[in-house]
Amino acid sequence: MIDVHSHILPGIDDGARSLDIALEMAQQAVDNGISHMVCTPHIHKGFFDNTYATIESAFGEFSQSVAQKNIPLSLSFAAEVRVNEFIPIWLKQNQLPFLGALNGKRVLLLEMPHSHLPQGLDALVKWLLRNDVQPLIAHPERNRELLAEQHKFLWLQRLGCKFQATAGAITGRFGENVQSFAGSLLQKKAFHVVASDTHDLVRRPNDMRAAYESVAEFDVDYAEEIFVSTPAAIVKNATNL
Repeated sequence: MIDVHSHILPGIDDGARSLDIALEMAQQAVDNGISHMVCTPHIHKGFFDNTYATIESAFGEFSQSVAQKNIPLSLSFAAEVRVNEFIPIWLKQNQLPFLGALNGKRVLLLEMPHSHLPQGLDALVKWLLRNDVQPLIAHPERNRELLAEQHKFLWLQRLGCKFQATAGAITGRFGENVQSFAGSLLQKKAFHVVASDTHDLVRRPNDMRAAYESVAEFDVDYAEEIFVSTPAAIVKNATNL
């Protein structure tokens, strides 16, 4: 499996607190059947003011440590970018770390607030698409406005967004309501990829194997598509492999 969303880089956001924990998370990913992981720390202005340069530096140190420990996990880096007004500026400055590319567009892991759909999201999505950037919305099943008004997911679909489900949402880690919403979207084959969004070893561990098995019971071909083939297609076009 290919895991395109993780907070494994140590000390850079709310993910791994130390290198030792990050290395254990890497081994946990391997134990879950993951062969490649994209390190995607937050870029959230005012909270986690990461940049392409700071992420690249942390990634270089971490990937070297993974290799030294002989952990059989290949790595690349991108970021989970919170919706904000600076994204068009960062794109023009070549400061956005992308997951890779799909169908001729660079893929940006885009995070909405957990509470609501932010004002101006439609304009941002349309602008990104016009500029050959495909927004991949992180964990929409956990957005409280979408949970309360699930028809708004169709609005995001019509805008041209693609969607990443969190493995733990499928397994029930975030409660019954989130699991039910994720299940209904899976039934409609509305997700394009599933990723771990792992932050640590216990509270937010890597649930990819259990999630894959759950989806495969419903449709094994769809499970292969969203856990393997689509994320692999995105990552093979990454510029920092």
